[in-house]
Amino acid sequence: MDRAKGSLIDALAALPWPAGVIFGAGGFAFVRFGLPAFLQGNRFASIFEPIATFMSWFVLGAGLLGATMSWMGQRQRRRLLDTQQGLDSIAALGWRHFEQLVGEAFRRQSYTVEETGLGGADGGIDLILRKEGRRVLVQCKQWRSRQIPVSVVREMYGLLAHHRADEVKIVCVGTYTRDAAQFASGKPIKLIDGEELLRMIRAVQTAPERDARVIEAVEPVAIASMVGAQTACPRCGKAMVERNNRKTGQRFSGCSAFPACRGVR
Repeated sequence: MDRAKGSLIDALAALPWPAGVIFGAGGFAFVRFGLPAFLQGNRFASIFEPIATFMSWFVLGAGLLGATMSWMGQRQRRRLLDTQQGLDSIAALGWRHFEQLVGEAFRRQSYTVEETGLGGADGGIDLILRKEGRRVLVQCKQWRSRQIPVSVVREMYGLLAHHRADEVKIVCVGTYTRDAAQFASGKPIKLIDGEELLRMIRAVQTAPERDARVIEAVEPVAIASMVGAQTACPRCGKAMVERNNRKTGQRFSGCSAFPACRGVR
């Protein structure tokens, strides 16, 4: 059976993982030792002591479980962002993973990100961003085959006033209609289309993924310069060839299947 939404463990899992460890360890010490010491001499102390022992281990377990879930979630989100290579891979995500991807991209821009879970597949307030005292509402639209209409923008504008936020952002894989863009103009509404989202993701991806895209700016050299089979492409296993970086002049090994594969060594 699934845990009830809003449970203690879910709340801890939504925080950075050290918070769960601190909660578990601190709660264990307080319930196991602090309360019995406070009740020492009370006639109910002997009854409360075994209950406190049980509850202390429960609190510790909840804290560590929440910390573990938080760490695994953070790792999954980092990998989700760092492995994106283009709009096709982004469009192939499910709506929940799309929300997580967008949240991680903003998180790497130093936003504090709250995943509300209020949007669902049909939209709504999916993320709440906080930075420098400002609160921003985000809706993630993972529509692949149609433009975002003005009705969606009007809805988010209404939520902006209702929640007294500073700005709203709507993020999609595709584009927006002309009416949607005109309605957003001059208002605290930011429309992020697929191309802008991809640029945002690439700007915050970790160094290994950014280095993989250096192939886009290099000049291939003769295939005879291939290195041995022992240096096969780390992504697809095909042979690597030596290439020159046009900007720096440095030589590196790139996949011979480029541009289908962009593995580098």
